[in-house]
Amino acid sequence: MDMSDDRDAVYKKISQALAPLKSAGKQSPYPDWDDAITVCHAHPEYDSLWELFTEKMKAVNGTPLKGLEALGAWLTEAKQTIGYCDPALADTLKAVPSFAGITLETTFDRERLDDYAFGITRASGAIAESGTLMLKDAVTSSRLGALAPWTHIALLEPGALYPDIPTALANLGDDPAIVWATGPSKTADIEGILIEGVHGPGTQICCLLD
Repeated sequence: MDMSDDRDAVYKKISQALAPLKSAGKQSPYPDWDDAITVCHAHPEYDSLWELFTEKMKAVNGTPLKGLEALGAWLTEAKQTIGYCDPALADTLKAVPSFAGITLETTFDRERLDDYAFGITRASGAIAESGTLMLKDAVTSSRLGALAPWTHIALLEPGALYPDIPTALANLGDDPAIVWATGPSKTADIEGILIEGVHGPGTQICCLLD
């Protein structure tokens, strides 16, 4: 039995244990939160949420890009020419001129883990005041495709860019698994030295769709 079989067995037992609660309507309600305890700041110096998000994402070593043409140019310049792509996005990206010469694979093959320079998935949302991306399981076509390659690219719809954390919380929805990513993966567990790219991508890109 490999690791994936073990994981499936555990998830199956959890689902079986929760099934009676769901059918009886006894699930615990979502917690309430007080917006007043979440400190939010007005940013009149920025002309748009994207401008604010760009500044905040760069501050945490993230890479904001606007438009698919800019994304293809970035990948070409970085010589990252093969990677995973959400199947629902592949045809759109292949039609972009700057993606000529870039191979997009729509299935993430675990046996070829080191072949993928990047992974492209959809972002569920983003928070302008912190430069944070919201990644829901429901719209992430492959969690491994988003976490395993050195470069993760999240494509963001303009309407899913929220000004602050309370607004983002109000738009979480019912997905039970949501990742908030603020810049590349990082840890400072070892002697307090900050290291990026340890538990996930070393380069985090957010590409705002046109």
